[in-house]
Amino acid sequence: MAKQSTKNIGMDVASPKEACEDINCPFHGSLKVRGRTFTGVVLSSKMHKTCIVEWERSYFLQKYERSEKRKSKVKAHNPPCINAEEGDLVKIAECRPLSKTKNFVIIEKVGREKLFTEKMEARQESKVKDKEKVEEKEEHPKEE
Repeated sequence: MAKQSTKNIGMDVASPKEACEDINCPFHGSLKVRGRTFTGVVLSSKMHKTCIVEWERSYFLQKYERSEKRKSKVKAHNPPCINAEEGDLVKIAECRPLSKTKNFVIIEKVGREKLFTEKMEARQESKVKDKEKVEEKEEHPKEE
């Protein structure tokens, strides 16, 4: 492909090296970014041009005067020129609604999440153990 010129999106991010023909790309298409920006980890990139991005935030409980960790998950558009994969640390920015649940677009790959595969395997194992416990309770109900 011929090298396309990239637009200035108004944020201090590195423009992608590859070019793309996506109309919903903030660098090569007509999508404008505005509003909030977040940095998170790509959990899933199985959907076509869509990723699920998750990040931790701190929530203050006034009654106990403590803060707790909570996680936020959103779907974000993944342009072909960026092509983020599972485990990548990405920066996302708010844009106009692209679909019913997509209001963000990935604007930069920051790096890789450490020990991402181990975390995902541990999540899968805990899900399997929970299913086994439920099946065991169904087979042996308490006799009264």
